[in-house]
Amino acid sequence: MSEFLPDTLFPAWSTDPVKPNEVPTELRDRLVAQAAAEHLLDVTYRIVDSPLGRLLLAATPAGLVRVAYAAQDHDAVLQELSDRIGSRVLLSPSGLDDVARQLDAYFTGVLRQIDVPLDLRLTQGFRRGVLGHLRQIPFGRTESYAEVAAAAGSPRAVRAVGSACATNPMPIVIPCHRVVRTGGGLGGYVGGLDAKRFLLDLEQAA
Repeated sequence: MSEFLPDTLFPAWSTDPVKPNEVPTELRDRLVAQAAAEHLLDVTYRIVDSPLGRLLLAATPAGLVRVAYAAQDHDAVLQELSDRIGSRVLLSPSGLDDVARQLDAYFTGVLRQIDVPLDLRLTQGFRRGVLGHLRQIPFGRTESYAEVAAAAGSPRAVRAVGSACATNPMPIVIPCHRVVRTGGGLGGYVGGLDAKRFLLDLEQAA
């Protein structure tokens, strides 16, 4: 096994990209890539800017596992990833490039669906079935919570659909913003109603 620098060279994690003793980005990325190749990492993450504020993107070797708005508290999200997936969580400022590029294209109206490998381990059972259906709702279209419940095989589970959307680990990528109330009311959204309205307007204008 090739040499890997010890964890003491890496801050535990921080959403602040400027730290006095931060490992240089190029070196960090090389070490992260090496560690990933040797299966030494559980999660890598980066923070990207978007029209909806800073987004945390996190991935496991299996695929993208988390997208989080700043309002969800990035440090709390990272702690959850450490608790539920594994403690080897490292910042990779230039990592997850494909996800970042596709998000940029989506926000400019060029791309209609973000297509990257996903790791759905953070959701199970009926909720996972709901999330699977959400990816089938066409760009620019919406469905009601009741319609999603029926499509997921449990027509009476409208509240459970709302819970699945509220706990969606990858908003935007898994488009829970396309689920609205019967009659057209927005309903809730993990990123806030302003973000939901922005995304729906973006898609309808494209």
